[in-house]
Amino acid sequence: MSKTFNIYCDESTHLKNDGHPYMLLGYVSIAYPQIKMAKEQIKAIKVKYNYEGELKWTNVHDATFPMYNEFIKYFFTTDMKFRAVVVDKSQIDETRPEYTFNDFYFRMYYQLLHHLSNMENEYNVFFDIKDTCSHKKLHTLQDILKWNSSIRHFQFIRSHESYFVQLADILMGAINYNLRIEKGDVEGKVMAKRKLVDKIQEHADISLNRTTPLSKKKFNLFFISLK
Repeated sequence: MSKTFNIYCDESTHLKNDGHPYMLLGYVSIAYPQIKMAKEQIKAIKVKYNYEGELKWTNVHDATFPMYNEFIKYFFTTDMKFRAVVVDKSQIDETRPEYTFNDFYFRMYYQLLHHLSNMENEYNVFFDIKDTCSHKKLHTLQDILKWNSSIRHFQFIRSHESYFVQLADILMGAINYNLRIEKGDVEGKVMAKRKLVDKIQEHADISLNRTTPLSKKKFNLFFISLK
């Protein structure tokens, strides 16, 4: 029997000259019938902590840690799934033909979404709108993924409109932060963020710095090596 899923995509430190070593693209997926209940439960957690702002990794600090910790616990009790692809931007060699940074950005999205599909199901894919070039990107992504008949709908939304894009932001932020600590770019002094990284690793039962098997459907990471 066919099922419908919504896929909410986000990006982290994906720009060429943003000063960050890694590019991450990721998504949170949820079965369409579960969306309404999940929204209500996420909203209830925000009300519990009297929090009115957007849920973002950059807003994780000591005062907000209990709420973000509860969101992480909630995510791992649901059927929602998370997947991200990661690349060390220093490995991107733009001297190679058809290997520009922009080309690679779209290849990353292909890799992100390529393995999501059960062709018996249908998928609606939503992208966080970032800039004035977003609609051009949407057309390119549609063209790249046109072979996949299970993806029925592509649309841009703004992150403040979707709790699920916000969840993707939190999870990718944690992965990125952990990688940057290991690379020595940050020292991990923001204890709330360090603790949230540990909580995610504990719940997912994986390392956040290496590729996970495709069989790990709940929380899946793919580190693309270009060497």
